[in-house]
Formats: sequence, C-alpha cells, structure tokens
Amino acid sequence: MDYMQRALALARQALGNTSPNPAVGAVIVKDGVIVGEGHTEPAGSWHAEIMALKQAGEAARGATMYVSLEPCCHYGRTPPCTQAIIAAGVTGVHLATLDPNPTVSGRGRVELEAAGIKTHVGEHEEEAHELNEAYFKFIIRRLPFVTAKFAMSLDGKIATKTGDSQWITGEEARRYAHSLRRVSDAIMVGVNTVISDDPQLTARDIDEDAHQSRQPLRVVVDSRGRTPASACILHMPGKTIIATTASIEPTKVRELREAGAEVLSLPAKRDRVDLPELMRTLGSRKITSVLVEGGGTLLGSFFDQGLVDKVYAFVAPVIIGGKRAVTAVEGRGVSKITEALQLRRLRVERLGDDVMICGYIGEGVGCSQGSSKK
Repeated sequence: MDYMQRALALARQALGNTSPNPAVGAVIVKDGVIVGEGHTEPAGSWHAEIMALKQAGEAARGATMYVSLEPCCHYGRTPPCTQAIIAAGVTGVHLATLDPNPTVSGRGRVELEAAGIKTHVGEHEEEAHELNEAYFKFIIRRLPFVTAKFAMSLDGKIATKTGDSQWITGEEARRYAHSLRRVSDAIMVGVNTVISDDPQLTARDIDEDAHQSRQPLRVVVDSRGRTPASACILHMPGKTIIATTASIEPTKVRELREAGAEVLSLPAKRDRVDLPELMRTLGSRKITSVLVEGGGTLLGSFFDQGLVDKVYAFVAPVIIGGKRAVTAVEGRGVSKITEALQLRRLRVERLGDDVMICGYIGEGVGCSQGSSKK
C-alpha cells in the first residue's frame, strides 16, 4: 500500500474546511499495519498528526508516520506537532513536502532529526504542492490564489444574444463546478452577472439540491452599487461582500447593508474597483483562495491585470453563434497571438458530453482536482 497516497487522500477530505491552515493528512504505520490516521480539523482545532497519534495511542511507539506536509514546530492555536511526534516515540517520518511558512520552513524536519527521528522528504511532492496550492501562495505572498472558472459553448459563448445562459453544460460539469466552490474560500462575480442571472453562488449538492454546511464568502464587484437589494445572493446561507467605490450612493449603501451585505468601499482605477487592492484586502482577511466565475467583463479584467493563477474551462458541444452573444473573456485582450496567455500543465477531462480543460497561467504544479480525487 502507498501510505503517502493515503495521507494525501485524507488531506483532500479536509480541503475547504481548514483555511487559512493547509489541509494535511497523516498516517501512522507499524509492522505494515495502519494503526492511526487523521486529517486537519477546522482552524483552531487539532492538526492531522495529532489526530493520527490520538488514534494510534501506544501503538505509535516505534512506528513510522507519513504526513503530506512538514509538521509544525511552533505554538499557534495548538501546540507544536513535532513535540507530540517525539513524545509519542515515532521513529521515522516521511514528509511529502516541506512547509514554506517562515515559522516552519524546514525547522520541523530539523527538530525531528535532532530527536533521533529519521525523516524522508519528497514522496508525491508535486501532488502535495498542488493540493495546498492556495495555502502555499497565501503563506508566501499573503494574497489569495485566483482560479478563473467559466462554462462556454464550442464557439466561446457564455450566453445567447438575449442573455440566456442556463444551462450550457450538463449535470456532471455542474457537479464538478460545485466541488470547486466547496473548496474555495470565496466566489467572485461581477455585478452584470448578478443582474442578468440572479445566481445563488452557493456550494450545493446538485443531486439533492441541498446547500453544503460550509459556504464560501460571496464577493460581487460592483463599482457603482447596482446590485439589487432583492438579489438572491443576499438571501442565501453565508456572507456576501459588495466590493464598490466612492461612486456608490449613500442610500444604496444603507439598502444593501439592511439586506445583509457588507459594503466594502475600495479605491477606483479607471472608474472601476481596483482589483489588486481588492485581492490585498481579501488576503488581509485570510481569504486564501478565490474562484472567479465571471462574467466576461470581470474575467477580462482579471486576465488583463495578470491576477489569474489557474483556469477551469468547461466546454459544451453546442454552438450558440451571434455577434452580440456574450463571450467568456472580454477586457482589452492581446494584439498578437504570440502575446496570448498560454496555459501550462494542462489536463483535459471529459465530463458527460462536456470537456473540462484545466491549466495554469505561468509555472504551476498541476491541477488540484486530478484523477486521484475522483
């Protein structure tokens, strides 16, 4: 059995519930038998290593631990995991990858080795990186990891000329999209999407039409305050931020607040919300990942300003046509094909009749929802 793969599978179970902490899995093995395992609990609770040690009990003495991320070695809301591992008598620890957090960053490994515990680093390292890609970016740059997601027709349209967009893709693709929402800290759309589609922007089990217990933060980019107080997003489980500018009318601010939204006033750039400043603000609130779902104007701005890390494009085998039909990505765009943004580390997957294309802008480490998660 591949024990590190098991640790990674446990970590995936925690994705979406641990932010701003990483999702980690740990497995303790003795004489070829798993005696303890666990994954990170919600922030402020136990880490994966402690959960595994609790389950193993005395069987941890003389055993080997497999953990998807270097154990912490500092006091935070919980004591250091390294000290618990040492006290339990574990004799070997396999680490998929080191933790870039400056308070750890190799120190956990050093502490274990100083106590006589043999360590091994690098098993399934790429997979471990991609699983916690949002945490890695956030802990290094204090900015959210940005994923652009859109569903379009074969000819690149996300709606017809009348604005009709439900549903371009089939159930399997929509189910996958909800799994992306479930593991994101925030979902973001532009105000035009709110006005034209009146979406819920919730993470749901579409088979049962039931909301997940944990809902990502909803963020609407609305430079002039055009979001209706009756909008569906303001009456769904979870919280909503209306990111706006000084252009919004005071009466509209009161109206939106009374409807339950937080109104966040930000600097304007060319009469629109300064998106880099919005990302910095979300980062300061420990939002580690943002799923940008559109529409074309907002996605175009994100691509134009170099703010996208990763792309999920769902393509349906239909042709909509029409000069006035809405395209997936608008904005300024590029002048030459040679200037086009190139996705790297591509993965293509068929979802029912639709096709999902996943890739990174720049150098990425893979797709966080690879076939091992299916």
